[in-house]
Amino acid sequence: MIAFVSGTVAALAPDAAVVEVGGVGMAVQCTPNTLSTLRLGKQAKLATSLVVREDSLTLYGFVDDDERQIFELLQTATGVGPRLAQAMLAVHTPDALRRAVATGDEKALMAVPGIGKKGAQKLLLEFKDRLGEPIGAAVVGAPITSGWRDQLHAALIGLGYATREADEAVAAVTPQAEAAEGAPQVGQLLKAALQTLNRAR
Repeated sequence: MIAFVSGTVAALAPDAAVVEVGGVGMAVQCTPNTLSTLRLGKQAKLATSLVVREDSLTLYGFVDDDERQIFELLQTATGVGPRLAQAMLAVHTPDALRRAVATGDEKALMAVPGIGKKGAQKLLLEFKDRLGEPIGAAVVGAPITSGWRDQLHAALIGLGYATREADEAVAAVTPQAEAAEGAPQVGQLLKAALQTLNRAR
């Protein structure tokens, strides 16, 4: 298993990064939150999880070991694959997921694209007593999406856009974010923001 990758960030995309390791570019699937911590041409170290399928080898990257462990644990639930597990971590921090399970918060899980009411109830049952207690204070475990503007802005800067361009893109997708039911999905907003930037160029 590849436990982590460490090297220069060679490329950034809306849902992935390429990290140069020993002359080899490693493509790593990441959440917007993780991508926002990376900068082109700068050194980075990501905890990773390798998902092996018959037709593919996919590397998923995380800001720390805790996030990776939660990602792997989430996939032990029935019907949860790597993409849904990553979507859950794109919406919530590991602590927020622990808190949601500990308090039986269906709505928190339903904020994740692809999880409905029945799915949330099922996951709460499966994860009961398995994710552990929240590590941080309540503020630390708040959903990542509570600061979607900051997350989106940081992700755009990380992708190489100027501050002014990032500001304009965030402003352009604000109506979409405010019209969304529940917490805005940073991944979807990032794609929309990139479309507006591409049209402007």
